[in-house]
Amino acid sequence: MAGSLSRRVVLGVYALLIIVPLLVVLTGSFKTSKELFDSPMGLPSSLSPKNYSAVLTDASMATAFVNSAVVTVTAVVLTLAVGSLAAYGLARIPGWKGALVYGFLVLGMAVPAQSNMIPQYVLFQSLGLLDSRIGLVLIEIVATLPVAVFIMTGFMRTLPKELFEAGSIDGAGPWRTYRSIALPVSMPSLAATAIFLFVIQWNDLLYPLLFIHDPAKVTLPLALLNFQGEFLTNYPLLFTGVIVASTPLVVTYVFLQRYFVAGMTAGSVKG
Repeated sequence: MAGSLSRRVVLGVYALLIIVPLLVVLTGSFKTSKELFDSPMGLPSSLSPKNYSAVLTDASMATAFVNSAVVTVTAVVLTLAVGSLAAYGLARIPGWKGALVYGFLVLGMAVPAQSNMIPQYVLFQSLGLLDSRIGLVLIEIVATLPVAVFIMTGFMRTLPKELFEAGSIDGAGPWRTYRSIALPVSMPSLAATAIFLFVIQWNDLLYPLLFIHDPAKVTLPLALLNFQGEFLTNYPLLFTGVIVASTPLVVTYVFLQRYFVAGMTAGSVKG
């Protein structure tokens, strides 16, 4: 009884830590700067959409939204393609060899991104990939591929070997087995991985800040910095930009939520 009450208290506190800042941002997006500073926790005097109109009609924000969409969608699709191929191969390599390759790939999650920035910048500069959407896509794939391999390998290792053996008996080669058997049954894992990748890559500020200098190629997180000045920050517009930037994440989760729990739990136990 005491343990159950303690868990409820902890969960209640955790919920407040999430809900209160969210409400401040949501209500603040309808306020003026004066209203926000006078009453940060209070309700706005009116539900005027002027902040949303200012953000949505801002040409730089529209350009940043398109850049983020192009870079994120391309990077997510390519990361899923490469990661699923790697996971399929690792799941079928028996013994210590598969474990060694898997450990090498997943080790990338333990390496801080900041430790690689200087050599990555020098490399991209020598290849002419700075201020390039292609370069940004490539670095996002490299940075998030270990996460994709980690999630999808855990799932594919739970798939019955009989599935692959049946494909071999029917004359299917490795590529046909991967395309016709492994991918269809791995849709929950792919959807869960896609959500993680989309959140990470859509919200990434570090790599765009390092590799992108052309205003026409900035992404949304980078564009939101324009609302912060040296001496004054327009917090209502900043809050509005955050909500607008977060909307695609919410929509993506709503459409893929039925796969999310299944994808994250399917690889946790051996089937």
